[in-house]
Amino acid sequence: MGALAGLLKRAGHRVTGSDTAFYPPMGDALVRWGIEVMQGFDAQHLAPAPDLVVVGNVSRASNVEARAAIDGGIPYTSLPQALAQFCLTGRRSFVVAGTHGKTTTTTLCAHLLDQVGQKPGFLIGGIPLGFSESFRWAEPGAPFVVEGDEYDTAFFEKTPKFWQYQPEAAIVQAIEYDHADIYPDMASYRAAFEGFVDRLPPHGLLIANAADPEVRAVAARARCRVSYYALDGEDTGSVTPEWLAAPAPVQGQLQPFDLFVGGSSCGRFYSPLFGLYNLRNAVAALALCALGANAELPALNRALPQFAGVKRRQELRGTADGVRVYDDFAHHPTAVQETLLGFRARHPDSRLIAVFEPRSATASRRIHQEAYAHAFGAADWVLFAPVGRSEIPVEERLDLTKLSQDLVAAGKEVVLGDSIDALVERIVSSAQPGSVVVAMSNGAFGNIHDKLLSALATRSRPNEAGSLG
Repeated sequence: MGALAGLLKRAGHRVTGSDTAFYPPMGDALVRWGIEVMQGFDAQHLAPAPDLVVVGNVSRASNVEARAAIDGGIPYTSLPQALAQFCLTGRRSFVVAGTHGKTTTTTLCAHLLDQVGQKPGFLIGGIPLGFSESFRWAEPGAPFVVEGDEYDTAFFEKTPKFWQYQPEAAIVQAIEYDHADIYPDMASYRAAFEGFVDRLPPHGLLIANAADPEVRAVAARARCRVSYYALDGEDTGSVTPEWLAAPAPVQGQLQPFDLFVGGSSCGRFYSPLFGLYNLRNAVAALALCALGANAELPALNRALPQFAGVKRRQELRGTADGVRVYDDFAHHPTAVQETLLGFRARHPDSRLIAVFEPRSATASRRIHQEAYAHAFGAADWVLFAPVGRSEIPVEERLDLTKLSQDLVAAGKEVVLGDSIDALVERIVSSAQPGSVVVAMSNGAFGNIHDKLLSALATRSRPNEAGSLG
């Protein structure tokens, strides 16, 4: 909503906004962009009546301000509809969809198109490290890259957001059951992606992950051209990938790979992103930019290593007393597994410490209980924060005790923490210089990253204090 407010302001509109509070960095950014912010919700915020009210999907039907707009006859809409109306109409909508990796891939597509001179607009659901803002206005006819979220739109419009985004070209990276608070089962979740693919026009383009059977099944519905991608050696069923990447050993801070398109070698490429999942993301972005925007592969090759990444995606928050502390948004078991595998490739000789907070509506439930037992395989030591949603009934809640027992049986060291501070204390007392800490949560995680760095910077070494013998 904040990024949309910034976009609409850039388009020349007067924009006001209400929320319970305006915390940094977004609160400060809104003021800097010229958005008139009003704390709390009050019908008086709508006087004089605006031309349009955009209602966010966290607002309930009882929200006093939303209610005043709707009951008072003021035109209202949702974020996706407003984005489509004001920003996507007249532009070439490139939508990045999938259960995992949307934010990184959206940002990478925007970076690549920007570097080859196409001046794309974009709206990103994270903070890109290579752009000053998470949005950019685009002139008519230009590409506009948007993160295609399958979450629902608003209390008055219970449809997936990305159905509104008028896709001309799209990426679908993965389809794995998620958002259990919105979708009761896999069939309903799959249907959201089926509806998205059905909305691609016959002249459009779909870039699809050939290694994901769910994606293959949904992509088969497309009326437009489908271009598949995969990594060398992956099972792609009956599909032959047009875009194929063969990873090479990591070189410093880059992941080299050889790219083949239509069976022909296009040379060696270098990605600053680690892990096989991120390699697939990079190939998908290259394919979208080349096929959807006619960008030349040599120019894309030069631009790829310059990608700065996204905040909270494999982000190094700092190093203290020789211990690196990373932040990552991973919360689905596949994302956790791929994130840790990426860090293992990046730091093959380091002790890898995974700290996980099950906080999302899906992660807090037992839906993926067994999958989590395999997700931490790359880590040497695993620490769990309490389940973030205590309102979920115990019989439905992720069983951290059982998960810990399963991991111990698999040879892992595991700690169940009763608080963030307790986890910090355990890590600080045991992490030796050279260790790598990866804290994963889709929330703020109690500011664990800064707490760890502060405590590590001022600690006595474990061997000096005698705590490790």
